Amino acid sequence: MTLEPPPLAPSADTVAYRRALGAFATGVCVVTADSDQGPLGLTINSFTSVSLEPRLILWCLDERSERWSAFAAAGRFALHILPAEDREKAARFARGVALLKDDEFERCGDGPPCLTEALARFECAAHDRIQMGDHMVIVGRVEAFTSTDGAALTFWRGRYGSLGDDA
Repeated sequence: MTLEPPPLAPSADTVAYRRALGAFATGVCVVTADSDQGPLGLTINSFTSVSLEPRLILWCLDERSERWSAFAAAGRFALHILPAEDREKAARFARGVALLKDDEFERCGDGPPCLTEALARFECAAHDRIQMGDHMVIVGRVEAFTSTDGAALTFWRGRYGSLGDDA
């Protein structure tokens, strides 16, 4: 974790930097993992593939997240690429403690909790964790995956959108 807490009110330069980063349109994902409170979800847009062999992906966890301790320590997690129609789910898991409801997830064996609907899903074991600035980079080794056709939920300049044939 960083040694100094982030400022309560970001500087104008920080706001401008964040806006510049927002010029890059991204997909919207929800990561799920178990916690002491039960299965949790967390909306992210910092997802990328790392390697085909071995199958590795990564995502970034903000140390200011209310769910930091659960996701930073999770040995297994699932990453879900959301379909265009899941704006409400993305918003729900973006803030606060977002426990999964019983009808929202399933499990394969002793795997992580998995959302029942996603454009693509990657079930992972934690491979590496790297603290960088105010985020932790979490690298996952993909143990199983699924995908389906459809339009993807996107995020650009603070707004949701969609991309794909059905969009």
